[in-house]
Amino acid sequence: MSSNTEQLATQTLPVYRAAAFVVVSGVAEGDAVSFADELVLDDIYNLLPRMARSHLTVGMAPDASKIWVAERSDLGHAGNRIYLDCCLTLMNTHGTTHEALVLVEVQDGGVEAVYLLPLSPLVPESDYRLVGIDRDAAQVRFADLASVAFAAGTHITLASGEQMPIEQLSVGDRVLTRDDGPQIIRWIGRTTLRALGEFAPVLIRKGTLHNENDLILSPDHRLFVYQRQDRLGAGRAEVLVRARHLVNGTTVVRLDGGFIDYYQLLFDEHQLIYAEGIAAESLLIDPRIRQSLPREVRNRGHRRRHHHDYEVQDKLIATTDVADLLRKASST
Repeated sequence: MSSNTEQLATQTLPVYRAAAFVVVSGVAEGDAVSFADELVLDDIYNLLPRMARSHLTVGMAPDASKIWVAERSDLGHAGNRIYLDCCLTLMNTHGTTHEALVLVEVQDGGVEAVYLLPLSPLVPESDYRLVGIDRDAAQVRFADLASVAFAAGTHITLASGEQMPIEQLSVGDRVLTRDDGPQIIRWIGRTTLRALGEFAPVLIRKGTLHNENDLILSPDHRLFVYQRQDRLGAGRAEVLVRARHLVNGTTVVRLDGGFIDYYQLLFDEHQLIYAEGIAAESLLIDPRIRQSLPREVRNRGHRRRHHHDYEVQDKLIATTDVADLLRKASST
């Protein structure tokens, strides 16, 4: 099911400029990380000290055929093309591997800049040996960053009212949705990722948002909360907030380390479903994830829905314990 109302997507990526990650030993000693054709396996890289990530905001066409630097991006020149060049596998001195994406900004056919997007934290002045260069994996790993998923064990509310662990669900099962009643699951995705950095899941402890049990989900997963009082200052009762913005170090934390089994639920439309009693979004087909989906569901599309307008602006969540504020707002 495709729709001509599908929206252009944007995403802000925490990247390093290429000059922050340089070869300290090997064939290309002294050179910064670059695109695949200029890289040499077994070269050893260091992240230079005091190098902070900057924000590269990109826009994407509905069919993911084009990515460009968006307006108001901290890096790059608005309108320049961005290419997902490759996915690097780096090994530290303890034998642990890390992945990072290389993004190339192009202007007038020439390379304007190269950026590194680590998918797990890199330690400054530590050695990282380049052990893998994969041109085909970049699109999939980029999609993983944007995908919303629930951890194994999450209880989903069915149309019957029964709560079932997500790993026991099947295509064709009917799930209760907030806006459209019972809806049929069209596809279930499963992936296992290292729970590090951008992929480290968020744990919302039992009761934090009136959830019946601990809820573990991907960091960019959006949760729906109805405020009885607009304590957040959103100008409306209904809000969508990303799990990463709820992290406060106590009742909501990042689970950094090990591996995480993630599950994705796809419906005919983007839905708000109930996970451990909390309304949370289902998988949204947008340009970031389309190419990572199986062919049988890749050509589906999700139209824009009214609840997309509920997402809170960053300025409302910058300096407050959002989880505590929303718990109080939804219960008074």
